[in-house]
Amino acid sequence: MTMLSRVRLLCLAAAVGLSAAPLPYFSSPALALSDIRDITPSEPDTSPATSDDTVEPIDPPVVEDTIPVIPDPDPLIRDDEAEAADDLAAEPPAEVFYDLEKAPEPVRRMRRLIMEAALTGDIARLKPLLNPGPEQTQLSALNPDQDILQTLKSMSGDADGLEVLAIMLDILSTGYVVQDKGTPDEAYVWPYFAGKAIGLLTPAEKVELLRIVTAGDVAEMQEYGNYNFFRLGITPDGRWKFFTVGD
Repeated sequence: MTMLSRVRLLCLAAAVGLSAAPLPYFSSPALALSDIRDITPSEPDTSPATSDDTVEPIDPPVVEDTIPVIPDPDPLIRDDEAEAADDLAAEPPAEVFYDLEKAPEPVRRMRRLIMEAALTGDIARLKPLLNPGPEQTQLSALNPDQDILQTLKSMSGDADGLEVLAIMLDILSTGYVVQDKGTPDEAYVWPYFAGKAIGLLTPAEKVELLRIVTAGDVAEMQEYGNYNFFRLGITPDGRWKFFTVGD
């Protein structure tokens, strides 16, 4: 064998030995291609849904209409005169009497006695008529510790009480009304303005009122809606019940 042939034989043997020797760096078993996991991120499914996987739409909850109805507010400016007229229209008008014969005789007698005493200009003439005692005449400025005549004088604009006498004559010269009829408080009251709304007075009745009070007093009464000057009351049995001022 020649030298060249021996060298080729040695090279071939070395190559065969290397192919049969185990490889230290690849000791793990080899994986098949089907065993390698696909880590590529999946894309969203944009294909149209079939009839089997159709999603039913969800209706929104029904909200009932519970908003309350708010009434219109009252006007900021109230028409007091219109309201007063409505109130007056709802009340039956008071019956006014001028005929004294329709009043009981005891009432007519006491009225006459009061007027006769007032015409004298002597207020002391009224004392017996004021019925001093438990059922004495009610006065606006009644003072239990004061003489009833002094109390009556204190209601006058002068020291002698002459103004009060003049007022009595004026109011007893007008018509009258019956208040609290059929009750223990029944009384025949002068002037009739005490039982009739000021807003319902006729022009002629306003003239009668102006014979007792001033135009300024009438304007004030119209503002408050009622008569607030002196009034005199006599019971059906002829007792002088009150002589007061106010509404």
